[in-house]
Amino acid sequence: MRTLTPNEARVLATLMEKARTVPDSYPLSLNALLLGCNQKSSRDPVMEMTEAQAQESIDALKTQSLVFEASSSRVPRFEHNFQRGFAVSEPQAVLLGLLMLRGAQTPGELRTSSERWYKFPDIASVEDALAELKARGDDSGATMVAQLPRAAGMREQRWVHLLCGDAPLTLRQPGSGNETVDADAEPVSVGQAERLQQRIESLESQLAQLQGQLMHLYKELGLSQS
Repeated sequence: MRTLTPNEARVLATLMEKARTVPDSYPLSLNALLLGCNQKSSRDPVMEMTEAQAQESIDALKTQSLVFEASSSRVPRFEHNFQRGFAVSEPQAVLLGLLMLRGAQTPGELRTSSERWYKFPDIASVEDALAELKARGDDSGATMVAQLPRAAGMREQRWVHLLCGDAPLTLRQPGSGNETVDADAEPVSVGQAERLQQRIESLESQLAQLQGQLMHLYKELGLSQS
């Protein structure tokens, strides 16, 4: 199975979402699929895919048996075959679909996001499914997910999917909005991100020490800190 393009990942994940959240409208027509791909809510990044790009992605996914065209409708309608195509369980497929649609998320955020898709009993079950996906790469299989370094002020680490390949991962603060990533920005790989995070933590520690020394110096000299 080759890696996906961002457009293919969006098409596939949108089909996965609509199959679970609006089953009465599924399989989807090209127009409904395009609307879902370009939604402004629950999408990160927000995309402006054209009909031609959506059709091109569908055609490419069909060659990999990840998308099928329903034969019982006058208007062409499309359905996904993600779970079988990638040989993953239902919980694993749900998490990958959410990561493709909504970007990096913590296990807690994934559990909240998945409420209309699948009922995870607790955060531990989300973490277990993510660990299983990560273990596939550790066992020389296809690497599907990775953890980002813990962001400042966050208790949990965020996870990202790697179905679009080992493409460099751009670090973004959660809650920064659905802006698309700057195409001119230099990408950051997972390894580089980890080293950057370690460097930041080291600098923060050094700064705290300097602040403590400065406060002590003010106190010794009887100076005001204002």
